[in-house]
Amino acid sequence: MQQYVPELEKCCRPHLKACNDSWKVDETYIKIKKVWFYLYRAVDSEGNTLEFLLSPTRDAEAATRFFLKALHSTADLALQAPPAEEQIAQPATVANPATSTPRVINVDKNAAYPKAVADLKAAEALPEQVELRQVKYLNNLIEQDHRFIQPFLNA
Repeated sequence: MQQYVPELEKCCRPHLKACNDSWKVDETYIKIKKVWFYLYRAVDSEGNTLEFLLSPTRDAEAATRFFLKALHSTADLALQAPPAEEQIAQPATVANPATSTPRVINVDKNAAYPKAVADLKAAEALPEQVELRQVKYLNNLIEQDHRFIQPFLNA
């Protein structure tokens, strides 16, 4: 796993875009070189990939690592966004482009997510006003997106 993650990062990082403040987070189980891993992914409400993380476990610690990584990378993307004057000149396709923290995080019923979000709020890594929503159908966008990733990685 250690040799593939840097390659994935190097290939994917330049294609990530500034995101809006509604995140959809999910994980899927994939096999890489005959070893099973959890692929954590986050997309915004328009389907733009925000971040991903390969983890051997599906627990609160892995979810916390993933959220910290996502918060860090979206903060970097927000710094790379064009100045406000340039954003006004161009028609915006997202309500709040280049935001570094989410307004709402939509997740499935995995019990690790509420604990991870609570820990991040307690550590002040995530603002208190961030809403965590565990509603089955709000994550359909990312659930459907898994269909395109699984055959590619499991081949």
